Amino acid sequence: MDQVSLSLAEPPVVVNVGVGVHGVSGPRDVFRLPGLWQLHLYDWTGHLTVGGSRHAIGPGRVSLVPPGTEATFDYRGRSEHLYAHLRVADVGERHLVPVVQDAGTEAPLVSGLLKRALAAMPGAPARATAEMWTALWRVAGLAGRERPGGAHGAVAAAMAHIEAHLAAPLTVPEIARRSGVSHSHLTRLFRSETGSTVAAYIRARRLEHAGHLLRESTMSVQAIACSVGISDLQAFNKACHRELGGSPRAIRGRLLPGDTVGPG
Repeated sequence: MDQVSLSLAEPPVVVNVGVGVHGVSGPRDVFRLPGLWQLHLYDWTGHLTVGGSRHAIGPGRVSLVPPGTEATFDYRGRSEHLYAHLRVADVGERHLVPVVQDAGTEAPLVSGLLKRALAAMPGAPARATAEMWTALWRVAGLAGRERPGGAHGAVAAAMAHIEAHLAAPLTVPEIARRSGVSHSHLTRLFRSETGSTVAAYIRARRLEHAGHLLRESTMSVQAIACSVGISDLQAFNKACHRELGGSPRAIRGRLLPGDTVGPG
């Protein structure tokens, strides 16, 4: 078994979440959970066999085993991992997810979600559910199947970084570093996946966000310009004309009190 089919239309029921300690009494465990999914994030090296397929396990790798499926774990001494046992509703769109995959740069984020679910589980099960649902979506997206346009992982990471930092200075070398690839490699991947350059994508996302705020919010034009990383109002005006087809005044429809813009 190399892939599983997972539904994420509804939040999972978190039955148990914790830190598993294995490999102490022997080098192998064989078990199955008849009605529950198993999610593991590993910090040890060994192997997992699911449905006759043997998968290498290592730090930062994550596995997802469906209910009723026998799982064989082969250890190399004491081994610890974060785990969750979940009940997942079989409704809505299904997502193909590798049984085992490398979380890569997402590993700390997935680890944080699982640890927060673990901390919340005793007294705040709704919070644990929210953290675990997010973790499952992250795991489902690791291979790129659920990312925008099926994008390569580095491209998706770059897009996520851009979205989170629209108001800040953004440079391609820094975005590439955050995405775990070189400047030139990200440039090639981005062109291949999106047909655009990274810089053009940043401009487009900034202006899409600005257009939304101009139409839907009462923020001043200057505040909007700053929130998308274009603090110079003349440059913001030009960018709105170029990307949105009109001045901030035209896009908003009217000026709100306190708004000042350059020639429109």
